[in-house]
Amino acid sequence: MAKRLIINCDDFGQSPAMNRAIMHLLEEGKVSSATIMAVAPGFEEAADWAARRQQPNVGLHLTLTSEFDALRWSSLTGHPSLHDAEGKQYRTVREFELGAETGAVVKEIDAQYERVKLAGIRISHVDNHMGSLYGMETGRSLLPQTFWKISRWGLPSRFFRYIHPDDPLLRSLSGIERPVAKAAALADTFGVPIPDYLLSHPFGLVEGETYDSFKRSIIAKLYALPEGVSETYIHPGAEDAWMLANIPQWEKRVWEFRLPFDDDFAYGLKDAGVELTHYGYVHEHLRRPRFRSAFRLIRELTRK
Repeated sequence: MAKRLIINCDDFGQSPAMNRAIMHLLEEGKVSSATIMAVAPGFEEAADWAARRQQPNVGLHLTLTSEFDALRWSSLTGHPSLHDAEGKQYRTVREFELGAETGAVVKEIDAQYERVKLAGIRISHVDNHMGSLYGMETGRSLLPQTFWKISRWGLPSRFFRYIHPDDPLLRSLSGIERPVAKAAALADTFGVPIPDYLLSHPFGLVEGETYDSFKRSIIAKLYALPEGVSETYIHPGAEDAWMLANIPQWEKRVWEFRLPFDDDFAYGLKDAGVELTHYGYVHEHLRRPRFRSAFRLIRELTRK
């Protein structure tokens, strides 16, 4: 099997700095896709650009949390269980998992999808801001409701089938293998295509990290990339005064904007035999038979 990599830009629509970076990366074909935040203040700018260009690789970034002090937003539906005392979406995934009512979450997911669709965007796939629907903090997963919605929309989704043994985030979560196997079988049963692997890297700055050390770490991952289709995500931002003043560890966002244009990164992709791909490939080639998947799901649910 070939080694294929999806590079997705999360947080499209978050702010002008993010929008400028992501638009430039998409225009130059340096990344596979981006996912847009229907609730964020930069949504209209991002959506107008994507609709005008009929951009084929913009997905939906389901957003149920609002983590930055200087950049808070509310849900589209306004349900009180989706908000903190300030009337904004929760700052943390844990607060969201503990406070949000399931029915309200489902209605909000629908509302975000409809807003992006009505903006004229050809939605390519669906993912989730901060993994708030995965149940990683308290075990309260909303993936069954989410996959059901995505199946009705006929789209692929960012989840993953396997855990890469060297992934720093996923390998740090105790007992994750079985929940991942259940969720993957559930996605297959609903007919939602997913990639094989999700590859993480630290969101913020690591102590002593520089652009060059960050670049070396990402290029090293290219040579260790497993066969199949992997997705990794970046949060690129164009350096501007507002971002520097308001977004913690903004340097990492500037680095992630710079990296796809770096000749060393381009050489690494080629030398490691990695093919840049997109969610259209996932949609076409990674759908599993639903009947057989249902039996696998039953086995996973009943396994002791």
